[in-house]
Amino acid sequence: MGSTTLDEQNFRHWCQLLLQQSEQLKDGWSWEAVQVMTFITVTCVTSLILYSLLPQSLSVVSSEADLVNGEIDIDDEDDGVWTISEGSSQVLQYEYHILYSCSYSTPVLYFRAFTLEGRSLSLEEVWSCVHPSFRLRLQKSPLSTITLQEHPLLGQPFFMLHPCRTEEFMKPVLQAAQHKHRPVNYVLSWLSIVGPLVGLDVPLKYSIQLRPAASFMASPD
Repeated sequence: MGSTTLDEQNFRHWCQLLLQQSEQLKDGWSWEAVQVMTFITVTCVTSLILYSLLPQSLSVVSSEADLVNGEIDIDDEDDGVWTISEGSSQVLQYEYHILYSCSYSTPVLYFRAFTLEGRSLSLEEVWSCVHPSFRLRLQKSPLSTITLQEHPLLGQPFFMLHPCRTEEFMKPVLQAAQHKHRPVNYVLSWLSIVGPLVGLDVPLKYSIQLRPAASFMASPD
């Protein structure tokens, strides 16, 4: 059975396959080089719904009017009941970068988001775009999943999806593919999981196009 870890050579291999598929789908992914380092990037415009979370007393029960207005209550085991208010949608421009983390031996997603007027979103505004069913759990992590960091190659402020649990959630994905002898692109599978959290949906056509002749198991020789 192949390894479920990812080294930089394999990372570049999976990225190259993703770029080949992107070229056929014409959705804009490309290589970028900074000195001797490279990463892949895409810029896209998307419409996202903004959510707000308000803590409520455990005795509060959602009314029919709340449901009509897009407000629902969710019961979180540690933090009680929260009211989710679904606001209006907003058109935003996202720039995504996929880099390799030598520390975690995993891909890392860096991104930044702007309004169409060019204003950068704050960290709180980015969190408001994450669906509350994910947001509460992610924000309770010891290492908050979305953080504002300096881009390691550009030296500019970017948001980052922290890679501390990447190996944990990718291991069963890769082992299941190996068990069924299915081809899998590590970077594509990872991106399909983490991308939707921050407004990046991977088209189903990527999976349909994946062919055994063009891809390998979790770790190519």
